[in-house]
Amino acid sequence: MREEISAGGVVLFGNAILLLRKYNGDWVLPKGKVEKNEEKDEAALREVLEESGVKGEIIKYLGEIHYTFKENWDENKTVHKTVFWYLMKAKTMNTIPQREEGFVDAKFIHINRVVDLAKYDDEKEIIKVALDEIKKIIFNLNNF
Repeated sequence: MREEISAGGVVLFGNAILLLRKYNGDWVLPKGKVEKNEEKDEAALREVLEESGVKGEIIKYLGEIHYTFKENWDENKTVHKTVFWYLMKAKTMNTIPQREEGFVDAKFIHINRVVDLAKYDDEKEIIKVALDEIKKIIFNLNNF
């Protein structure tokens, strides 16, 4: 089994979170492989910028998810993937989806709709973690 390490972001702008739409219609969070000699947080920022055109700023580390998938539909070759997720904020809603990677759209989706729109259960869960963190930040600001 091959190990793969990726990093990505749950990117907040106002009351919306960034999702990317793939050519097949699936909505996903921006993420990608951590390159050699690259820190996970640097990779997350780079991947968000490359895949969506959005320059993010890390607010907090959210956690990691693990999953296994078949490599190129070969039943004998599996990949165990670990994705490190960061809560980020953006200064603008301007997006440029990376078409070379199969993304046809990049949009900030209202926080009330983003979990339902996201395709994968593990990404839905990390979005929920991010939303809990956002609520804590807002609560702390209101009680400051």
